[in-house]
Amino acid sequence: MGLAGATAVVMGEAIALGIFLTPAAMARSLGSPVLLASVWCGMGLVALCGALCYSELSVRFPVIGGEYIYLREGYGGRIAFLYGWMSAAVMDPGVAAALAVGATPYVLALGGRTGTAPLWIPALILLALGALNYVGTSLSRNLMTTLNLLKIAVLVCMVAWAFLSGHATIHNVLPLGGRRTGSDPIFAAVAGATISAFFSFGGWWEAGKVAGEIENPRRNMPLAFVGGVLLVTAVYLLVSFAFLAVVPLESIVSNTAFVAQFGEALFGSTGSRILSGCVLLCVAGGLMALTMAAPRVYYAMAKDGAFFARFGRLHPRFGTPANAVLLQTVMALLVLCLGAFDRILSFVIFSAICFLALSVSTLFRVREPVRHWWFPAAPILFLLGCVVIDTMILMHDPIPALIGLAIVLCGDPVRRLAQRNAAQPVQQIPS
Repeated sequence: MGLAGATAVVMGEAIALGIFLTPAAMARSLGSPVLLASVWCGMGLVALCGALCYSELSVRFPVIGGEYIYLREGYGGRIAFLYGWMSAAVMDPGVAAALAVGATPYVLALGGRTGTAPLWIPALILLALGALNYVGTSLSRNLMTTLNLLKIAVLVCMVAWAFLSGHATIHNVLPLGGRRTGSDPIFAAVAGATISAFFSFGGWWEAGKVAGEIENPRRNMPLAFVGGVLLVTAVYLLVSFAFLAVVPLESIVSNTAFVAQFGEALFGSTGSRILSGCVLLCVAGGLMALTMAAPRVYYAMAKDGAFFARFGRLHPRFGTPANAVLLQTVMALLVLCLGAFDRILSFVIFSAICFLALSVSTLFRVREPVRHWWFPAAPILFLLGCVVIDTMILMHDPIPALIGLAIVLCGDPVRRLAQRNAAQPVQQIPS
């Protein structure tokens, strides 16, 4: 992949289903356009600091595996394996299943149907993406890049149409600083919006997992990380204010109803179908980025001899990490069938943020010191942001966080079992 592909991975998972649901919930809770913009910009700054750190890590370790590699180099094999275990067993399958289920109502709406969504639709989505990544690395890369760049163009055009068509009016967002009646208490509103914003930005770090497949990583990875995060921040700001300029804060009833309100206001009777198409495009791009990047972690673990050797083999014909792709797909289908993805994600998000912070902190442990203008300010600010988010999660609901830590620690017996399985030589994924 070149710069376009790397940037597409950075912004792919971040701009998915949340862009149509999160701004409405945040705006309704905060009750002020200025507060909404402040939260987006604040989280954008934290993500940018993290992106600077990840760009340095990906340049120092231009191989596939991402956080697994960074944690292995900074803290050793055990911590790295626990991250990989959490990703393979819980987090990646849970996110994939959640996105596939979230996309299903919009698949029905695009076909003019309503009602309960059948389970086979998200299962078919997951199987199709698994098959695509199984049979062709080049094909999946090109499609992922195209979808993610196309959705940026579509969202920008949607914002432009909102204002050029006259459906958006500045009066709907005035007064900019005043809080609307019915807004949540300020501390609870800001805390909830900050957590939602963090989740909405989530996934920009996925590009580190495919660093070994990027052309000229020393040049392209920093540009992709920084450019991708800035692009995500700009898109969230533009789309949020377009939403509020079309549908006033006082008219927002719920997240899902808001999407229909916006679509009908902007495109009339066909609005729900047009918006459903936009949602599906965004979700497809996010799922493509996730399902392409996630198996690289299991592949890197197996290549290290820390995981079962079969997951470190390439397909003899397609040249893809086929067994790792199968593992990710099967686990996502299992989570889907259990219907437990919402609970699973709430369990592991606390631990996932801890691993993000640990990955960035490895910059303080590398042999060759970091010599950039942003060091050490960027990693310190990112680490503080992670501490604040995790503290808010613990204050809000500590039980899932503790259960998540227990799930992570369950990886220790799996690690010992995997290490008994002699590692076999594995190949590098062809670029």
